[in-house]
Amino acid sequence: MFRFEKLNAWQEAIEISDELFDIADEVDSKRLFRFAEQLRGAALSISNNIAEGSGSFSNKDFANYLNIARRSVFECANILIILHRRKIIIEEVKTGLLFKLDRLSRQITTFRKTLI
Repeated sequence: MFRFEKLNAWQEAIEISDELFDIADEVDSKRLFRFAEQLRGAALSISNNIAEGSGSFSNKDFANYLNIARRSVFECANILIILHRRKIIIEEVKTGLLFKLDRLSRQITTFRKTLI
């Protein structure tokens, strides 16, 4: 088992990514490929950076990766807001995912603080 698999933040990021990938698939069906790819990339970046950072030899380096992961959370939130404004996703979907992303952001921040 890899170190990152035990991290609550990584587990949460994977769950949220599944939901974001589902939205990206729907967006693809509307031929909005750039939106879909951007959402997939940002969603994948969250868990990827947590995983990659967990392989660091120093806490400072790991904390840097967590910062990148947190920034990707904000990117996903921004994309969801735009998708909602464009009437591509409904309010309930946006609100639910923004809540989960906010919780994940706080979780990453709290974990990062334990490293520095």
